[in-house]
Amino acid sequence: MKVSHLLLIACLLAACKPKPVKVIADSSKVEKVKVLPASYKVANTITPTKTDTSDIAEQLDAYAGYYIVVADTGLNYYSLRDKMFELNRTTGIVIDTMERGYNKAKDLIALSDKDEDEIYAGAYYPRRFPSKTLSLEYLDTYQFNTSPKTIALITGIYENKASADSALQAIDKIKTAFVFKGRVYVGCMH
Repeated sequence: MKVSHLLLIACLLAACKPKPVKVIADSSKVEKVKVLPASYKVANTITPTKTDTSDIAEQLDAYAGYYIVVADTGLNYYSLRDKMFELNRTTGIVIDTMERGYNKAKDLIALSDKDEDEIYAGAYYPRRFPSKTLSLEYLDTYQFNTSPKTIALITGIYENKASADSALQAIDKIKTAFVFKGRVYVGCMH
């Protein structure tokens, strides 16, 4: 009877351990087993998910790899805005604010609180498609691992590197200017 209990215990322990356990018929040769505390949890099973993953490809298609030309970055909206006006004056690159301004109370580049788009009224709405225009954007929208309040003076968003490099050369006197490939969300925002 004791041997059968020991066999049962050994089988139960074998089911809980990743290593196979040898079952020994002679009970005198069985080693004592350490009992784990009740708080110890073993997570050695994989539970299949019932999550619908059919839209993963669609989500990946919602992003585009665009080349973004940045003239300068900083935390002060007004100093970057002044640089944007100066760059417009010296290069002729058009400014497109997308009807956004700086909301001092919210400390945010945002659409008007009275904007007709109820979802984004009073909120930041980023530039998301290729354009050859100047604008002030939050850098973390396009580049990971940057401070959420870092503002970028963007001089254009381009589909290919050659166009972005050419645009960078047009502002080559600005020592802070650079180009990077950003991951830009181009999917539906509503």
